[in-house]
Amino acid sequence: MTTDESTTIGVESRQLLPTATARQTWAALRTEFARLPGLSVAAATLLVAAAATGLLAPWVLGRLVDDVIDGADTPRIVAWAGVIAGAALLAGLLTAAGAAVAARLGETVLARLRERVLDRALHLPSATLERAGTGDLVARAGDDVAVATNVISTSGPAFLGALLSIVLTSAGLFALDWRLGLAGLAAAPAYALALRWYLKRSVSYYARERVATGERAQVMAGALRGSATVRAYRMEDAHVARIAERSAVARDLSLEIFNYHTRLGLRMNRSEFVGLAAVLLAGFLLVRDDLVTVGAATTAALYFHRLFNPIGLLLLQSDSVLQAGASLARLVGVTSLPGPASPDASAAPDGAGPARRGRSATAGPGEPEPAALELVVARHCYDDGPVVLRDIALRLAPGERVALVGASGAGKSTLAGIAAGIIAPSRGSVRLRGVPLAQLGERRVRREIALISQEVHVFAGTLGDDLRLADPDATDAEIAAALDLVGATALLRTLPDGLATSVGEGGRQLTAAQAQQLALARLVLADPAVAVLDEATAEAGSAGARDLDRAATAATEGRTTLIVAHRLSQAATADRIVVMEHGRITEQGTHGQLLEAGGGYSRLWRSWSTPGLVVPQGRESEEYVQASARGEN
Repeated sequence: MTTDESTTIGVESRQLLPTATARQTWAALRTEFARLPGLSVAAATLLVAAAATGLLAPWVLGRLVDDVIDGADTPRIVAWAGVIAGAALLAGLLTAAGAAVAARLGETVLARLRERVLDRALHLPSATLERAGTGDLVARAGDDVAVATNVISTSGPAFLGALLSIVLTSAGLFALDWRLGLAGLAAAPAYALALRWYLKRSVSYYARERVATGERAQVMAGALRGSATVRAYRMEDAHVARIAERSAVARDLSLEIFNYHTRLGLRMNRSEFVGLAAVLLAGFLLVRDDLVTVGAATTAALYFHRLFNPIGLLLLQSDSVLQAGASLARLVGVTSLPGPASPDASAAPDGAGPARRGRSATAGPGEPEPAALELVVARHCYDDGPVVLRDIALRLAPGERVALVGASGAGKSTLAGIAAGIIAPSRGSVRLRGVPLAQLGERRVRREIALISQEVHVFAGTLGDDLRLADPDATDAEIAAALDLVGATALLRTLPDGLATSVGEGGRQLTAAQAQQLALARLVLADPAVAVLDEATAEAGSAGARDLDRAATAATEGRTTLIVAHRLSQAATADRIVVMEHGRITEQGTHGQLLEAGGGYSRLWRSWSTPGLVVPQGRESEEYVQASARGEN
């Protein structure tokens, strides 16, 4: 299978994040609007008043026509003209005010919805994100929010105003004469058929367009993240072609929608002709029979003509509204995912309240307060997939350092995620100091247990701000001490402005090993009781890895620590080694005990330590060593 084929299959088989139904989306919006009753009432009042005021000018014009026919004097005609000018000015002011308040209401609702999306996204299990792909989430947080924002701030108020104008103007037609109102309704079937034709063909395109946008973001993000590898293997053309393919899909969908949109305009013009002709004919017949005045017929024609723009806006902006609806459904779909459990201080043992940290109040630097961590996993699988873990029973004693080793796919990272409280086991539990993590609450768990993975992020900003994410109250001296503990003092000295140096995007770019040092320094500042390192020193070469191993040992000294070992040298220094195969624990004991037992770990160690076995830099994992020993590399 070629790289292109595998990538395409991967995109098509991704399990996208959920999308809410129309009912769920409206329910979520109603809930948000209900939280802002004053602003909602003000927006509705102003929009209704603006639409009602717009009816005044056509009515006055009708009265003016009748007065001219009756030979009214000049002052009366001038007075009517003044009323028309005042009504136009008032309608403009009310429309502007209504649009501004409605936009503020919509922006506030969207901002809260965006915050909920971000909150859920930050708490999603890594496995969920991996299955969905980061592009889907990026598209929702970026493109979908942009689409919804554009409609809410610009098209939304105009759309609501147009809808109100249609309703009130139709009522005005019937108020003039019910027969004129019925004549105006002659256009309704034509409009309805045009809209039905359009919606039947376009709605599915909007949902597909949003998915295509997410897939395009996915392949672009993958190419950018792996840019170094892409250049190294000269795969630029293949990735550009893949991005072009996904962009072409999104483009073709947009062009198809535009085609339907253009054809909708033709059907609207036909509907306008039918309606206006019906009103004029009815007005002529009613005036001929002295059933209505010429002014009333004029007002009716003006009312119906006034409907052209609102109906046109309503239908022509329907694509934007439908796009926003599709985007909002994708956003609400993310917010519907299970959120973090609220903290429960009453469940904290030892009298520890919510503000308690990993170390006791009397503990000095380097003297953390360890905690026991117990994992019992009868079975775990992702959604309806195969079983990843089964029959796991593992207890980490306070302050114990345990290493997980095993072949790729053995379940090490999954078990580490469960231990860190990032993944909830399908059947099982995790206890910290004897209390289930679910009872401690999300904030307490995050304060007590820290996870450092192989992929760490350097946040844009100053180095000091990056490190203070772990402890906002940390002083410069405490930060410097944490950096010194993890061996990053040399890095600090090379920075031109010290802790004030900008790092990350737009600033000083750090190597993978330096980024891991920052992550370990954050661990020291966060001061958790339990540390989980998921191959946290795997990004460096052999020499850098030894330095990171020493840094990890120093950062986790005295803490209860679970390590997914990337190198057997890491495992050899642990208090206990746990060997995993096919989601089960097959061996555990000290390095010496496992060597003496002569099992899988012993064979793995002998292969790894065989003199003359050359392992490429950065490829010292036990999986690679096993493959090398079998002659597969």
